[in-house]
Amino acid sequence: MNIKRNRWMHLLFRSIILSFISMGVVADTKIAILDFELKDLTMAPGIPAEIKRTASIKPLLEAELRKADYVIISIDSESQKTADSGIGYLFDHNEVAADLGRQFGADYVLVGRLHKPSFLFAYLMGHLIRVSDAQLIGNFVSEAKGPNEKLTVKAVESLAVKIDKTLDKRYSPPSNKMQR
Repeated sequence: MNIKRNRWMHLLFRSIILSFISMGVVADTKIAILDFELKDLTMAPGIPAEIKRTASIKPLLEAELRKADYVIISIDSESQKTADSGIGYLFDHNEVAADLGRQFGADYVLVGRLHKPSFLFAYLMGHLIRVSDAQLIGNFVSEAKGPNEKLTVKAVESLAVKIDKTLDKRYSPPSNKMQR
């Protein structure tokens, strides 16, 4: 009887130790979201409303990913500008974006762009780069039809879903119920 009790206690102790080890292994996913750049191909590029909309994307996306318990790593604009050799450089050079993320302790870096080929629609584009090996693991595009703020928010939610499907699969976007 004593042997069975000792064996049971040994199994219980081992289970507790393994559960503590597994909790430490499941680390939080750390993602840095860089400032989105505006690539405006319309006849009137860079109007203040588009600059404002472009600036709103990063905080909206950070807020959505925080809801899914991602750790958002902050990279200041000055550090981003120092790493960036021109418009589109970080978007096209994974290794440079990964180095920037590594300096700040990120696991992943999202380099984003608001691509506006027309007044009628724009695309939120994102390159998700794994910092450890500078690999592009996600090339995402979400369409926003028109400059409406609600449509931009929906496009950001769509982008968050795509990022999460590539990473941890724990994000639930707000419901699409119509409000009356």
